[in-house]
Amino acid sequence: MAFDFKKEYKEFYMPKNKPSIVTVPSMNYLAVRGKGDPNVEGGEYKESIGLLYGIAFTIKMSKKTDHRIEGYFDYVVPPLEGFWWQEGIEGIDYGHKENFRFISVLRLPDFVTKEDFDWAVEEATRKKKTDFSKVEFFTYDEGLCVQCMHNGPYDNEPATVEKMHQYMEDQGYVLDITNRRMHHEIYLSDARKTDPQKLKTVIRHPIRKVE
Repeated sequence: MAFDFKKEYKEFYMPKNKPSIVTVPSMNYLAVRGKGDPNVEGGEYKESIGLLYGIAFTIKMSKKTDHRIEGYFDYVVPPLEGFWWQEGIEGIDYGHKENFRFISVLRLPDFVTKEDFDWAVEEATRKKKTDFSKVEFFTYDEGLCVQCMHNGPYDNEPATVEKMHQYMEDQGYVLDITNRRMHHEIYLSDARKTDPQKLKTVIRHPIRKVE
């Protein structure tokens, strides 16, 4: 049975429909940075997804090549995630998606090293005849956060975010979004195939204790 991060780490991938506080450890990711409306066909966001999965599956299928990754075990590629912000404002203005900045990411198993990543980029570039130079090996230590499962369309996220912020304040925390600690979403549904009312998205915000 392939290792499934969603099932093994439910506290990070399957929170309840009510806010909770969680401490997220440092993790390694595949990452692609970009900007613009994520819904635009041929835009940077949709390009980023193709690049991420190209490298992710090259690493996953390395077991069928001569490249042996120490400690490798079979696993399900974790869900797509994204860090989002807009320059010059606090929070997110959903009415101006063209101003989005993002880092699209896929979590890497701990056994994948920077050297394994470099091999995968070279291998995927050779096999797929595609430029994967935008993909980074990205380490992110998220730390203390408030999170909640959001059910429904992405445009309805502000209501869930409001619940999260009220909860954190009630628990003695304040929001700690900075240029290094960002609005974070984990996509448990495939938006191309799922009714918008049935989408499941983990929303996570960095927080700190009131001083």
